[in-house]
Amino acid sequence: MGVDHGLSSVSEKDAKALEFIEEVTKNVDSVQELVLREILSRNGETEYLKRFNLNGATDRDTYKSIVPVVTYEDLQPDIKRIANGDKSPIFSSHPISEFLTSSGTSAGERKLMFTIAEDWDRRAKLYSLLQPVMNLYVPGLDKGKGLYFYFIKAESKTPGGLLARPVLTSYYKNDYFKQRPYDPYNVITSPNEAILCVDSFQSMYTQMLCGLLTRHEVLRIGAVFASGLVRAIKFLTLYWKELAHDIKTGTLNPKIIDPSIRECMRNILKPNPRIAEFIVEECSGDNWDGIITRIWPNTKYLDVIVTGAMAQYIPTLDYYSGGLPKPCTMYASSECYFGLNLKPLSKPSEVSYTIMPNMAYFEFIPVGDDKEKCTPRQLVDLADVELGKEYELVISTYSGLCRYRVGDILKVTGFHNKTPGFQFVRRKNVLLSIESDKTDETELQKAIENAGKLLEEFNTSVVEYTSYGDTKTIPGHYVIFWELLVKDPTNPPTDQVLNQCCLEMEESLNTVYRQSRVADNSIGPLEIRIVKSGTFEELMDYAISRGASINQYKVPRCVSFTPIMELLDSRVVSSHFSPALPHWTPDRRA
Repeated sequence: MGVDHGLSSVSEKDAKALEFIEEVTKNVDSVQELVLREILSRNGETEYLKRFNLNGATDRDTYKSIVPVVTYEDLQPDIKRIANGDKSPIFSSHPISEFLTSSGTSAGERKLMFTIAEDWDRRAKLYSLLQPVMNLYVPGLDKGKGLYFYFIKAESKTPGGLLARPVLTSYYKNDYFKQRPYDPYNVITSPNEAILCVDSFQSMYTQMLCGLLTRHEVLRIGAVFASGLVRAIKFLTLYWKELAHDIKTGTLNPKIIDPSIRECMRNILKPNPRIAEFIVEECSGDNWDGIITRIWPNTKYLDVIVTGAMAQYIPTLDYYSGGLPKPCTMYASSECYFGLNLKPLSKPSEVSYTIMPNMAYFEFIPVGDDKEKCTPRQLVDLADVELGKEYELVISTYSGLCRYRVGDILKVTGFHNKTPGFQFVRRKNVLLSIESDKTDETELQKAIENAGKLLEEFNTSVVEYTSYGDTKTIPGHYVIFWELLVKDPTNPPTDQVLNQCCLEMEESLNTVYRQSRVADNSIGPLEIRIVKSGTFEELMDYAISRGASINQYKVPRCVSFTPIMELLDSRVVSSHFSPALPHWTPDRRA
């Protein structure tokens, strides 16, 4: 079904948006040529591009033959100059307005992605396309409200005085969001004051309270990530009594101390014993199966991202919602907003994002055995990718990123007109992820080495390990399986020391993980499970029995296959949890 079906029955505003999608996807290659020409025309005199002697060239062939493909680490010295106050045009001819902090990290710190003020025009353009597409599939969304759990995160300033904050925090604090015009299709239950409260408990409590007060008006429920919505429902299971009390009495919980929230809730919160009694009746039985549709009976779908690492939350959301559709509407990152899902009601396993060719200049590195043979000149253009093949995404943006490797692996699943649609396969090199955190094998290995030092006084060492992200608990948490070599059985490490090993591992993980633990409460305490001696030999035997080569076998550093999980869990002799929160502040290390 195309986005141009039934245009005669849609509003003039929606028809204009859908026609724009048709136009750019039909002319993908010419749009991409124009975008690159505009980027090089505006940024050709920047310090970065002048290093490659483009000499005013704005054509694709010259650009691809001269300008290298880069990673964040390649750009980091110049990014640090900007962060430290250098205002010269290093990457962009336009002033850098702020840094957007990526969920990806470099040397344990969030990556700083520079942005310019007009980037919000492009992001707003993509946002404006989402609702017209959804309206084709779900009618009547202008007749009610959306219950969306939105949150801001802590922000900091670089030594040069530029703000550094996550892209969605920047968006919620931007006038595009705060002063958005009334749109009957985009009315949400949460007041801005609740969304803009940095205290996650006060924000969540107020947003849930407002959602309960308008339970019959809610037509869709969402959060940015599936994990966020799971946390919201878990919050309801913990605080329904307090919420019901507030609704019954019309008074706000004294734990909510934010002045702006208390002021705005005076006009929203009125005594409503009927809703309060209903909440008590639904929640007191401790049955949470289908709780979303029981409390919000008119909900048509859950608006959350359930692709990539978020797919692990689908069974929990199905349990809470009775299997409501879970449209993944858009594909975006701190570096750039990429595209949207033109078939939003497709199954999570079939979600495909159509790249909007006006957003940036896109190139693709083929993924496979011969990927190393792909020279910078040979990167594939957006119009030339092949169905069924996997690629690593490379972008060039108006703000000045040139041939930047995003780190996302995508698979071509089809085409809308001449523009490809991609399934998100995975983040390159990511081993563990519960929410926005991304931990790779190198980082996990270093954390285990640091924790292992605490075992030295007991003449004990870690001989093997593996891991997985446990999302059956709410919030989810990292589980690390250790097999130990205890050389002195009369002096084994104590439970207290093993608990401390958990905390030492957490202290060694990156700032995104530690922020999720400390400020966002979106990840639970890290757990180490000690397994019997010989467990990893059994793991190898199992792999070999399934066809693995004994000569090439490597212990998997992350596991998800159920039989392997069951084998490991059956060999656990003790479990240990981090006894405290790791250290974290919003400030970046110097």
